[in-house]
Amino acid sequence: MGKRNHSEVTEFIILGFFELPEMQFLLFLVFLIIYLMSLTGNLLIIITVCSNSHLHSPMFFFLINLSFLEIFYVTVTVPKLLAVLIVQNKTISFMQCMIQMYLFLFCTNTEVNLLTAMAYDRYVAICKPLQYAIIMSKKVCLILAIVSWTIAFLNPLPYVILLSESSFCINIEINHFFCDLTALMTLSCSGTSVIETINYILGPVLGFTPFTLTVISYVNIIFAVLKIHSAKGRQKTFSTCSSHLTVVLLFYGTIFGVYVRPQSAYSMELNKMLAIVFITAIPLLNPLIYSLRNKELKGALWKTTRRAKNYFSSGINKTLHTVFDGNISTINKPHRR
Repeated sequence: MGKRNHSEVTEFIILGFFELPEMQFLLFLVFLIIYLMSLTGNLLIIITVCSNSHLHSPMFFFLINLSFLEIFYVTVTVPKLLAVLIVQNKTISFMQCMIQMYLFLFCTNTEVNLLTAMAYDRYVAICKPLQYAIIMSKKVCLILAIVSWTIAFLNPLPYVILLSESSFCINIEINHFFCDLTALMTLSCSGTSVIETINYILGPVLGFTPFTLTVISYVNIIFAVLKIHSAKGRQKTFSTCSSHLTVVLLFYGTIFGVYVRPQSAYSMELNKMLAIVFITAIPLLNPLIYSLRNKELKGALWKTTRRAKNYFSSGINKTLHTVFDGNISTINKPHRR
């Protein structure tokens, strides 16, 4: 098969869900609804936490970071997928593809780091409650957030730089719904051994280290909860981290299903299905999980939505009154001859 230098490849073709031609419009509607709901839910959490001073705690500070990330996450991939589904605009330029791949890896790494920071926050809150205010100070929380975003910003650079310098075969069709690293590696004809070597080195350090720290945090949390004598006390204590644990299990379950799977069991169709979960479903479910399992946040969200509803209702009523009063005064005004 012939090769093309990276400078000769000007665009790729994203196949999307080409195996389901009769469901393109239905898939468009489903992903559009998920996208809009994800944006609304995460934006509502950001507004609610920022506008309620009693929610200005480390746990909700990290939740704001996570909600902002989820908005960014779905925006990186879903709009292009919608264009592929509804207008059949399947081409994406080489530069746009590299940028999308970088931003996707950046978002994935940031989520891993933020979930680890949130696990540490829950560990300190449950295992060291008397020292919580000192350990999880505003300065510490800010440092943890900056480190999470910075590491995630640097981590994808080697992959993107090396892949952008690769030679690609004549076939430039990406069998995925976005520019995924594994899908692009299959199109490379210049070999991906260097990228795979870097992945073997950086993967355990930057991938499994946060996962291990999260597991250690929850092992300590479970031991601390088991030491509580009353069943009600154990349930109340564990409920403070149940929402975060649910998100962790959902996220790592799908991530491992996509990227930590034997090569013999690799399937692009299964890969796409699992990718849908952590690209669209998790940003959609995160606001629901945190709001439904946290009474404090649930109450604040209810007040925020009620205030917003009253604000828009009063605004509409004022507009209608202005319009009708203006029309009535115009009608009643005597005409000059």
